[in-house]
Amino acid sequence: MRSLRTKITLMTACVVIVAVIVVTLLTVIFIQKNEKHKSDQILLLLCETGKTNLDYYFNSVQKSVGKVASFTEADLGGLDDEELTRHMAVVEKYFDEIAHKTNGVLTYYYRIDPTVSDTVKGFWYMDLYGEGFVEHEVTDITLYDTSDTSKLVWFTVPKFEGKAIWLPPYITDNLDKRVISYNVPIYWHGQFVGVVGIEIDYSTMAEQVDSIRLYSNGYAFVNDGEGNLFYHPRIDVSTLTEETKPDVPEGIISKSTFVEYTFNGVKKEAAWLELTNGMRLNVAVPVSEAVGDWQTLIRNILIVAAAVLLASGIVAMIYTRRITKPLEELTEAANRVDKGNYDLELSYKGDDEVGRLTNTFKRLAGHMKDHISDLNKRIYVDALTAVRNKGAYAAYIEELQMRLENTNGNMDFAVGVFDCDDLKSINDRYGHEKGDLYLKTASRLICRIFQHSPVFRIGGDEFSVILESDDYKNMDELSNKFDEAMAELAASTPNKWEQVHTSMGIAVYDPHNDHAVIDVVRRADKIMYENKRIRKTERES
Repeated sequence: MRSLRTKITLMTACVVIVAVIVVTLLTVIFIQKNEKHKSDQILLLLCETGKTNLDYYFNSVQKSVGKVASFTEADLGGLDDEELTRHMAVVEKYFDEIAHKTNGVLTYYYRIDPTVSDTVKGFWYMDLYGEGFVEHEVTDITLYDTSDTSKLVWFTVPKFEGKAIWLPPYITDNLDKRVISYNVPIYWHGQFVGVVGIEIDYSTMAEQVDSIRLYSNGYAFVNDGEGNLFYHPRIDVSTLTEETKPDVPEGIISKSTFVEYTFNGVKKEAAWLELTNGMRLNVAVPVSEAVGDWQTLIRNILIVAAAVLLASGIVAMIYTRRITKPLEELTEAANRVDKGNYDLELSYKGDDEVGRLTNTFKRLAGHMKDHISDLNKRIYVDALTAVRNKGAYAAYIEELQMRLENTNGNMDFAVGVFDCDDLKSINDRYGHEKGDLYLKTASRLICRIFQHSPVFRIGGDEFSVILESDDYKNMDELSNKFDEAMAELAASTPNKWEQVHTSMGIAVYDPHNDHAVIDVVRRADKIMYENKRIRKTERES
């Protein structure tokens, strides 16, 4: 019959083995699910950012053409040549004003159907080199069969469809440039008259898509609902024919936001969102890069777990009584890790297998905590300015609200809102690169003055600061320093993008009037807009 010590030893060894196996498996499952979710969210976040930028650009073109189309139909008073000539001059002037206010316009035009008039053809303006729009001789539509939608697509397709439409990339007549266009058919008392439209350079969309990158080999591309490529950073779409275009990878066309597919022998995962013009923006990354870090971590966990099992069995046979308590502590710590609590307090410091197991587990939990923290930072940091982003701002406001409720409103804090003036004019006049420099300069100045407070970029040209402790006590002094610093920058450089012209509003939490943190945010926003109005009045006077 086995001795009690043997039974205890065997029982202890079994408990240790089972506990470590369970904890290891749960940890592996937790890491796998958690990291897969975070990887998907990073892909989706990049895709949403790219969609926002592209949709903003496409929507500006769509709105501009829509305004011109509405104005054109309202102004049209008849279809005789004299009325069309008068009408064309009015629309040409209005279209010119709209085109100058729309970013990235390559050409704009208003063409009359030759069946309506064979003398009044319309107009066609272009800006190929960014030096202003120049009128170009219009294409002779009578040379083409306008019932054939494969020819003069900018004219025949909207005529055939009878509605406003975005066209896929095509080569323009005469200019030999690849473009994307938005066109609206014009009608007078139900009769088709012509087409107004704007063409934008294909390379403009390409630059937007190329800026979306993830890991070493991740990239973005654009296709349609059938998988046909509109733009791909590693494939020259303009040279593809029906014979040379690649087959649509199985899995790329899906209703699900997240897809997995294999292309050129590489397994990839991607997130996609539909753009306002019907295209799909995809952000793809090789699966090996997306899961590489956490697969290595899981492999290390399994290796450590195997070592722990071996060491625990030996120690259990020799030091049954000594290891009972440390193992209980270790099991409890493992349960906390499984629940997402990585702050461990293990009292056993013995220089033996259990002690080494304890230290290894603590380091492992620390590595996991650091890894997850690093992923959170990637999600909550603004890529342009390196300050916290809008997602981090929402989380911070929520946490601040909880603190406010837990203290029954017994808190001192203020919210500052900053809006960068003239960003659009800098973008329009000097380019978006200078606009980005302007935002970075403003961000650095805000961080330097309010160096003890968290700074967030909450919009394209808006920032926010949460003031507590010393910055809260010195908010008036800091506000004055901020104004002085802006003035010094304005005096020290002639370049608009190196200066900072920012409207500011700071609201202090009032427990008698503010029921929630959002109330303080709204007041700060109102104060900022009032400051913007005053600053604008002072500049104009």
